[in-house]
Amino acid sequence: MGAAYFYHLTRRPLEETLPVLLGKARQAGWAIAVRGTDPGRLDWLDEKLWLGPDDGFLPHGRAGGPHDAMQPILLTTETEAANAPTCVMAIDGAAVYAEEVAALERVCILFDGNDPQAVQHARGQWKALTEAGCAAQYWSEESGRWEKKAEA
Repeated sequence: MGAAYFYHLTRRPLEETLPVLLGKARQAGWAIAVRGTDPGRLDWLDEKLWLGPDDGFLPHGRAGGPHDAMQPILLTTETEAANAPTCVMAIDGAAVYAEEVAALERVCILFDGNDPQAVQHARGQWKALTEAGCAAQYWSEESGRWEKKAEA
């Protein structure tokens, strides 16, 4: 049974935080789906990941290509990902379901702490997932480094 990890972004933006988490998930040997809500935003993120540092390249692709099933990291707006992920990283308020938290190694929910609507949405996700019996952790970077602030 997996767990949902909530990452409250307040100091570093998504395009800086996500590659770090993706790198850690890849080190664990996981296939990852990055689930967003807006195809244009995923195109932007795809570009950011391609332009990353040479020593930090993260092999990835956008859903809808001929090799989706072989992608170690697949950027998608869909709930089902062709790369059979063991980890889902939800961004921009993308939906997360208790059944997938239970079935996957990990589900990461990254949200912008400077956006009151994003914070409220993440609180709703926390409540729904923990009430459904999912293990969850809340991580904050408010102090300048990531610290676990809550666990359920």
